[in-house]
Amino acid sequence: MSTASTTAPALGPAVGAERDVLRLGGFNSTLLGIELKRLLRNRRTMIFTIVMPAAFFLIFGVGQDYGTQSAGRGNVIAFVMVSMALYGAMIATTGAGAMVATERAQGWSRQLRLTPLSPVAYVVVKVAVALLMGLIAIVVVYAVGLSTGARVDNPGIVVTTALVAWGGSLVFAAFGLFMGYLLPSENVMQVLGPVLAILAFGGGVFIPLTEGSGFEVFARFTPMYGVAKLARLPLTGGDLQWWWLLNTAVWLLLFAGGAVLLMSRDTDRV
Repeated sequence: MSTASTTAPALGPAVGAERDVLRLGGFNSTLLGIELKRLLRNRRTMIFTIVMPAAFFLIFGVGQDYGTQSAGRGNVIAFVMVSMALYGAMIATTGAGAMVATERAQGWSRQLRLTPLSPVAYVVVKVAVALLMGLIAIVVVYAVGLSTGARVDNPGIVVTTALVAWGGSLVFAAFGLFMGYLLPSENVMQVLGPVLAILAFGGGVFIPLTEGSGFEVFARFTPMYGVAKLARLPLTGGDLQWWWLLNTAVWLLLFAGGAVLLMSRDTDRV
């Protein structure tokens, strides 16, 4: 009489076994490509990213009599070009980051929590996609600006201002992620629209701030102030102020840290 084996077949990893840790926390080019394609197919996003910033530039820059006046190392049209490119990048990166709110509503965040993808890697993917969208906004505004009267003393100013504006938009990619986790999907864009406009006004993007005024001192503590000052510095000239860098760094750390923290805690379907 044969004796049945008492050894049960292995059906999976033992209870309590640690799940595999992916390289770079799960960050990879495939996931990045999927996220980018999904965003580029959103017509509303592309309109806000491409059309609106360029339209604002034409209204505030080319359409004004003061456009050809001197402004540092270029003219006022160039000054407005940099400002509107930064504003476009801010909208693009914030909107791309805030798309996470929709994913939360669909339960996608809960699914991700079941994978080895780390919160930091997920945030990095979202930020990378947002920065690519911000770059598109900057390129479009600069292309329109340089073809409609924006003048600078040398091409290096164009490249430098564009790169600084693009790098500064990282603050708002993190801001979009943070707000996407903080607010439900049905409210996030309704809230972010007015908030971004207020931040742009407060940071001197639409209207330059008078140095030393009470409002300008208050503006130094807003997220847009440091980024706008840094982006326009190669054009306007002058000395780099330490609080511009501090403002940018502090807000970036606050928004990015908040996004990672909220993502790691986001286990409930919204």
